[in-house]
Amino acid sequence: MPYAFLSPAIVLFALFMVVPIGYTVYLSLRRVKVNGLGLGAAARIEYWAGFANYRQVFADGEFWHSALRVLIYGCLLVPAMLGLALLFALLLDLPRARARRFSRVAIFMPYAVPAVIASLMWGFMYLPSVGPGQYLLTAAGHRPIDLLGPTSVYFSVANIALWGGTGFNMVVLFTALRAVPSELYEAARIDGATEWQIAWRIKIPMLTPALIMTFVFSLIATLQVFSEPTTLRPLTNSLPSNWTPLMKIYQDAFARDDIHSAAAASVVLAAATLVLSFGFLRLVQRRAFGAES
Repeated sequence: MPYAFLSPAIVLFALFMVVPIGYTVYLSLRRVKVNGLGLGAAARIEYWAGFANYRQVFADGEFWHSALRVLIYGCLLVPAMLGLALLFALLLDLPRARARRFSRVAIFMPYAVPAVIASLMWGFMYLPSVGPGQYLLTAAGHRPIDLLGPTSVYFSVANIALWGGTGFNMVVLFTALRAVPSELYEAARIDGATEWQIAWRIKIPMLTPALIMTFVFSLIATLQVFSEPTTLRPLTNSLPSNWTPLMKIYQDAFARDDIHSAAAASVVLAAATLVLSFGFLRLVQRRAFGAES
């Protein structure tokens, strides 16, 4: 009977997760050979290539440049997003906090906005000709700031993800805070602890598992960033088509019609995400969860 209840989820997981992953690995081990002018199906012969596509990915400078850009983007985004989420969660958990329900909804609401719509909205606000902030700078006699320049575009793209992701992480951390027994806070206040001391010595240590979880989720989302830079591309020349690894994979698969190299790059990106995520969990396992490494 338990297997009968689990079977729908198992079937869906196999069809939409296991089979596509297996097919991607299969494609990554093959190549297409073009004969003559490449006209017609007979002129394109697919053959077994082994790890040749993977060697091509690791030798591709564009792929590593896109990975470096994502690293810079993640160093800007993840600490700021988790720091703000932790700050908002601690402020909402204060005994003197007012309008908690409204504040939670207001902070969480940007997360409900699709990434494409958020990117379009922020993109137009970045433009000097239509952005309200740029208009105020011009009216005050200052030159408009190029928010989509080669360097500032990192901050502009990270700001979109920051605006949308802070609320989700805040809800996760705030929910974890509400699960902490109130007796701990009462005992600390009786001993003369201030709210800052309670937050630093009780709340933040109790939030360590939730912080680790949100960090892993943020790390995965950072490695898979695609919608924000892709949507901003028509507004600036500072975002090439291969600005992130996922954008390069998309270009290889659908613009260059090289689905096999794109499959290999996808497997490499997925493996890197898996190694980084589980490597970080392994690193903090003993301290955060008290488990044997």
